[in-house]
Amino acid sequence: MPELNGACWRKSSRSHEQGQCVELALNLPGVSAVRDSKAPEQGTLVFTKAQLHAFLTTVKAGHLDR
Repeated sequence: MPELNGACWRKSSRSHEQGQCVELALNLPGVSAVRDSKAPEQGTLVFTKAQLHAFLTTVKAGHLDR
């Protein structure tokens, strides 16, 4: 697991005040991280840059919608 202490977290512009918030850290060497801003201690997803691109492409295409 990469060191996340230097992560600069930013909240998604699509986050809502009702608590549906996702944060991204893009400033880490070689990886990016994603977490739930209301429960950051619950865990963090860490992606390589290529993996994050593939994940976001899949989400935007609606392939993970319920």
